[in-house]
Amino acid sequence: MCGFSDIIFLPLPHTNKPALVVELKYDKSVNAAIQQMKDRNYTQALEGYSGEILLVAVNYDKDNQNKPQAL
Repeated sequence: MCGFSDIIFLPLPHTNKPALVVELKYDKSVNAAIQQMKDRNYTQALEGYSGEILLVAVNYDKDNQNKPQAL
């Protein structure tokens, strides 16, 4: 099964930087997001890419009292 990530960043070939596969979650755990990325083989979308690939999970917790306020 192949899933779809929310965002993929591909570096310019000459920069020697890793690609980023980003999954955004709302009121879920970061661990659940990373596991989803692995289970659904999100990196398959980068088939042929030979550099490092970083999996990045971002969670928005609506009940977190420490989140920054918009200006």
